[in-house]
Amino acid sequence: TQFYASPLTLNPALTGAFEGKYRVGAAYRDQWRKVVENPIKTFSAGGDFRFKGPLKSIKDDAVGLGLVFFNDKTGVIDFSTTQIAVSLAYHKSLDNRDRQVLSLGIQGGLTQRNVNYESLNFHDEFNGSDGYTLGTGEELPPNNFSYADYNAGLNYTVKFGRTGRFFAGAAMHHFNRPRAVFTEKSDNQRNDRLYARYSGQMSAYIPFKRNNRAAITPRVLFAAQGQHLQVNAGTNFRFAMGSYASSAVHIGGWARQVRSKDGLALDAVVALLGFEMNNVLLGLSYDLNPKALSVNQRQGAFEITIAYLGNYENEDILCPKF
Repeated sequence: TQFYASPLTLNPALTGAFEGKYRVGAAYRDQWRKVVENPIKTFSAGGDFRFKGPLKSIKDDAVGLGLVFFNDKTGVIDFSTTQIAVSLAYHKSLDNRDRQVLSLGIQGGLTQRNVNYESLNFHDEFNGSDGYTLGTGEELPPNNFSYADYNAGLNYTVKFGRTGRFFAGAAMHHFNRPRAVFTEKSDNQRNDRLYARYSGQMSAYIPFKRNNRAAITPRVLFAAQGQHLQVNAGTNFRFAMGSYASSAVHIGGWARQVRSKDGLALDAVVALLGFEMNNVLLGLSYDLNPKALSVNQRQGAFEITIAYLGNYENEDILCPKF
């Protein structure tokens, strides 16, 4: 839900897209805890560095280098996906005043998928009286496999006014269409491969006042993969605190639409609360599925993110907060 709090998984072009020397962050998501015995858990952590461009004659260009780790685990069958990836981006200044920047990023990683067969019960394991204690005759494939995965992205940033920003980006994940199944090669090998995922992002930082004590940050994320579609749209409001505006509070509301084989539907409404304290950013959000309320099920998801900007230089952050 807090997609901009995890820039390296959102778009490789956002690697190093900030004013500072380095950035580290982490995100944790806990989904459907009130519905299933073992909730769906997702964790990611990453860090990236920003370096000056290799050519001294182009002083405003920069290079970003990053590393990101991701793990997703579903408790029903103990199925997990783990990925580690390296990102590289180049940020090209398009004018002498450095008010427009075009970024190109690439990312390569290794993904492993695993399932725990001990958590599964088969019909022939039933002992006829009190449980699944017998052995199974099922011929099961290896319970883990790995594959290489490659992503690429673009991002455009333009500054307006004194502190205003507009961001637009696009990314393509799994462009190598890796094979992602446990079994041996099937007759229809096309279905064994991941669909490429296409995404587009737009956001803005619009201050209300010249002193930058209040601002609005609308954002939209569009993502499509195979027959599936997701649109996240919402707005955060930022209110500076203290005499020197070194801290701030973020309050936001979001909605997520999804499309699957059953059609288009409102998947969740989201409330967000964020805290900004000098170089530290903390975000808390909760997703609520409106359709689940009609059947008295709390199909919600709690998410927490934290980020730290090292050697923070000024207020002109090129990567949106939260």
